[in-house]
Amino acid sequence: NHGGTEMGQGLNVKVAQVVAEVFQVDIARIQITATNTDKVPNTSPTAASSGADLNGKAAQNAALILKQRLVEFAARHYRVSEEDVAFSNGHVRVRDQLLTFQSLVQQAWMGQVSLSSTGYYKTPKIHYDRSLARGRPFYYFAYGAACCEVLIDTLTGEYKLLRTDILHDVGASLNPAIDLGQVEGGFLQGVGWLTCEELVWSDQGKLLTSGPASYKIPAVADMPQDLRVQLVENRKNPEDTVFHSKAVGEPPFMLGIAAWCAIKDAVASLGDYRLQPSIDAPATPERVLWGCEQMRQTASGSVSHD
Repeated sequence: NHGGTEMGQGLNVKVAQVVAEVFQVDIARIQITATNTDKVPNTSPTAASSGADLNGKAAQNAALILKQRLVEFAARHYRVSEEDVAFSNGHVRVRDQLLTFQSLVQQAWMGQVSLSSTGYYKTPKIHYDRSLARGRPFYYFAYGAACCEVLIDTLTGEYKLLRTDILHDVGASLNPAIDLGQVEGGFLQGVGWLTCEELVWSDQGKLLTSGPASYKIPAVADMPQDLRVQLVENRKNPEDTVFHSKAVGEPPFMLGIAAWCAIKDAVASLGDYRLQPSIDAPATPERVLWGCEQMRQTASGSVSHD
């Protein structure tokens, strides 16, 4: 049990993988139940891409405590040194003997060894002095780059994302398949933020775009027709995170800026890139059309100034 909330981001799978890796057993042996404060009290919010960092490391610490108890038991029971005990591929080698993980655990239970443990983790090295505006508010940074190709209809302002190439840094990935999906989803969420999620308020300050009939989020048809995502390889996190991985939920969100820049660049091409079109975010088709009109007026020499 860990303190994170599984909401479709693959947190349970990652934590299970971490524990399985510590004990060197198949992930099928690891069972995770839904987060509940009667098992893990005082949990941190699963937010700000911290789920795998915090809960994965806490689970790793708990598993290492339990593993050390098993090692100490095996060393006593078989009269060998702790260095002679090694876990690998669902088995435990005790000098010249090879036991299954299950059999060692059974022996430890019979030997009255505690087979439950609690792990805790807090992010190290972070501090910040607000009065001096100085400190280290983040443990590490994640990096990414995106390149977008768009096609715009200059008569209607409509556009399509033709292709997007993304290179993103997740450190030593805990699960590349999950991380690729997180990068894709985070990117498209960023695209929605900058293209279609328009907020409109009344003169009295009331939010008018408060429901699905008026507030538009990106859907599957808004994905680039050709989306290529690559994770940076052979670059583990220099900080001591869980297996030197990096958070991946929200950082790719910022890569959506590439789509907005590509749209503006496409509109600017109407004026041979001599002028930056005034297209505020989100770049809705209406705003793109106004940008195209601005470029056409510039080309004809009839520019109006507000």
